[in-house]
Amino acid sequence: MNVPSNLKFAKSDEWFDAASGAVGISDYAQNQLSDIVFVEILVEEGEEVEVGKAIASVESVKASSEIYAPAAGKVSAVNKGLADKPEILNSDPYGEGWMIKIEGGAAGSELMDAAGYEKYCEGRTH
Repeated sequence: MNVPSNLKFAKSDEWFDAASGAVGISDYAQNQLSDIVFVEILVEEGEEVEVGKAIASVESVKASSEIYAPAAGKVSAVNKGLADKPEILNSDPYGEGWMIKIEGGAAGSELMDAAGYEKYCEGRTH
């Protein structure tokens, strides 16, 4: 499992990069979902988001899942390319697979560092 040390993670498997404001789903989440076939970003540039707000919907061959904001702030960018190439979430969840960027993002207090998230994932049943 790939868990970059510079990111913060939510128990609902989203990641947040405080440096860039980028948000996406973790390697663990994309692995659990399996082959992702559809992504819909539910927020627009300029919109304010709060921690826990649904920002995207992801569907795979196994399941569908809502993606929630792990930080609050103004949406400064939306990765529109994901709609055409949702499989990027499987191959590069921390790079090209970012979903939105949040300007001035205030991370939720419940976010874990990489080590804490790895431990959390190890303790989950599959």
